[in-house]
Amino acid sequence: MINKERLLNTFLDYVRIDSESRDEAAMARRLTDDLTTIGCQIYVDNTMDKTGSNTGNIYATLPGNAPGEPVVLSAHLDTVVPGVGVEPVLEGGIIRSKGDTVLGSDDKSGVVAIVEAMRVVTEQNIPHPTVQAVFTVCEEVGLCGSKYLEYDKLVGGQAVALDTGTPGVIVTSGPGQYKIEATVVGRKAHAGVAPEQGVSAIQVLAEAISNMKLLRIDPETTANIGSIHADYPTNIVAERATMSAECRSRDAAKLEEQAEHMEACLRAACEKYGATLEIERTKAYDAFKHQEDAPVIRRVAAAMTAAGLTPTLKPSGGGSDANNMCQNGIEAVVVGTGMDKVHTTSEQIAVADLESTAAMVLELIKA
Repeated sequence: MINKERLLNTFLDYVRIDSESRDEAAMARRLTDDLTTIGCQIYVDNTMDKTGSNTGNIYATLPGNAPGEPVVLSAHLDTVVPGVGVEPVLEGGIIRSKGDTVLGSDDKSGVVAIVEAMRVVTEQNIPHPTVQAVFTVCEEVGLCGSKYLEYDKLVGGQAVALDTGTPGVIVTSGPGQYKIEATVVGRKAHAGVAPEQGVSAIQVLAEAISNMKLLRIDPETTANIGSIHADYPTNIVAERATMSAECRSRDAAKLEEQAEHMEACLRAACEKYGATLEIERTKAYDAFKHQEDAPVIRRVAAAMTAAGLTPTLKPSGGGSDANNMCQNGIEAVVVGTGMDKVHTTSEQIAVADLESTAAMVLELIKA
């Protein structure tokens, strides 16, 4: 059985530790101390120059005391902004921040469930195969930590990432994503004296965006403009305007089609008005998909059932470390922890969901 009081107190401790993306070092130090006390073998990789973080990914291996297929567990250390100075508030069995920051249950609910389960199997000498926890950095800024994991260090070919909402959910497929950074270059002119001599980059970009299919394209595909920028006084025809965008799809062909469509809209508008286009399209990560009877899904579903949860298989529209793991030959799925209203200052999680998630992880790592 998990220690519910310790689980709650550890979670409250963890969310109070500042760990916005690329500033996870303090959280890494605390976690390394906790894992070392449990008896894990710790390895921290040297990926800081690639991710921009002030610490590397953490690999914590608990040697097995019984035969069985090793299991790899995953959670990420970073939070989105605003995540500095989190003050958790517990009321009516629900944990929130005081309202001016995120809570950080994304993904410290996953982190604490793994830590508590490892503590229990060690303290109670429960038979278990080798268990490895991988705690990544910079997940929230493009899955950077898992992109540069040392995959030859992983002890098994199956992985479970604790990084989505409702407990009992098993994410069987996730989208690939393109990032698109585009700059339209027009021609500067005086807006009052000779506007016809100019080419407004803002006008060109606006027309391109107005012709794009955006937001929900179909059940598998989405696209969004995150930001546009041009900073000129009103008496100057804007020479440059920039756009940051993304598109996602669980279907590889649809992802390529949507990215090509967005670029084509930009090129057509530039050609119409005589502007030029500077564009960089970057594949952030590939899609993944598992059959419903895949071994890792059967294994996770059995652990959920044993913990009193009802397994529910579903696709996702979000990226996770599982995308990069699958791309590197690891059979990885994402499971729910109870995190709710994530990436907002209304983020919350129920104590009961923390407990059921830790119980599920405990069942997963038992022999």
